[in-house]
Amino acid sequence: METKKFTTLPADLQAAAQLIQQGQVVAFPTETVYGLGANALDETAVQKVFTAKGRPADNPLIITVDQIDQVADLAVISPTARQLMNQFWPGSLTIILPIQIGKVSPLVTGGLDTAAFRLPDNQATQELIRLAGTPIVGPSANTSGKPSPTTAAHVWHDMQGKIAGIIDDGPTTVGVESTVIDLSASQPTILRTGAVMQEELSQALGQSVIDATSTKAIADNQTPKAPGMKYRHYAPDKPVVMFDPLDIAELKLALKPADVVLALEEELAILALPGQQTWSLGSSIMNASEQLFAGLRYFDDRDNVQTIYVERMPEMGLGRAFNNRLSKAAGNQFFIPKEG
Repeated sequence: METKKFTTLPADLQAAAQLIQQGQVVAFPTETVYGLGANALDETAVQKVFTAKGRPADNPLIITVDQIDQVADLAVISPTARQLMNQFWPGSLTIILPIQIGKVSPLVTGGLDTAAFRLPDNQATQELIRLAGTPIVGPSANTSGKPSPTTAAHVWHDMQGKIAGIIDDGPTTVGVESTVIDLSASQPTILRTGAVMQEELSQALGQSVIDATSTKAIADNQTPKAPGMKYRHYAPDKPVVMFDPLDIAELKLALKPADVVLALEEELAILALPGQQTWSLGSSIMNASEQLFAGLRYFDDRDNVQTIYVERMPEMGLGRAFNNRLSKAAGNQFFIPKEG
């Protein structure tokens, strides 16, 4: 299949929307990561997304919309849900809602009676959906299980020849996937961390919001409500090891010539490694979240790299989402300094 490259100019967005209308798959930009778009109401088109990604069939897809009315056509919007939509959309928040019977394919929901919805903060994608005249599914535009794509080049690397087109809107600004909140449960529950924080959601709703990201175990015979809960995610082929910045001196002594490091500028200055062994995560957690997947992808494509060491961030704010993705990429492997 020929994969066309599109800009965000009106003529290109119109051409991309026509491909969506024809049942094809087009990668689209958001503020979080790039997504794979197909008509959410066309089962044949949705199946092409699973095929392109190599995604398990019981891993539900997020439905991406350009207005709240599109959600109302498919799901039951509670006052709580509308409150969050009004406050955080467009933005990095995905909301799980009960679906209206017969309105959403089981292929999209994983056979559940709920579906996840998001309105991304990207004008080009909002226009794409408007022009296509349909909500679109929107999983990350990468091979299933691998680091998410934060540039169109990342999408091209994984999806060239597998999808009909890619809309290039430059690097994403958040760099980690959206927060997922389940409003179909008895109490609002976060199933995936992201840029919208637990504290913000609790304050907006005036009630406690549960964070179940570290306690929600999914059995082999269960279908997860949200992406990233059950299957291996965000992981390059090269081994990834997390390290605490307090252990930077010990890490410096332990590193081998084929090892590489992703870290904040302060830690990189201490390590004083050759440039080819480092990837800067910048000077803040905002920079770090933007750069994590790009750094993992860069070193994963280099044959001479043995192990990728990545600095773990303070467990607060956006650092929680960063650490969540990093822990999955590393399989919870930590650098442990040798005693003595």
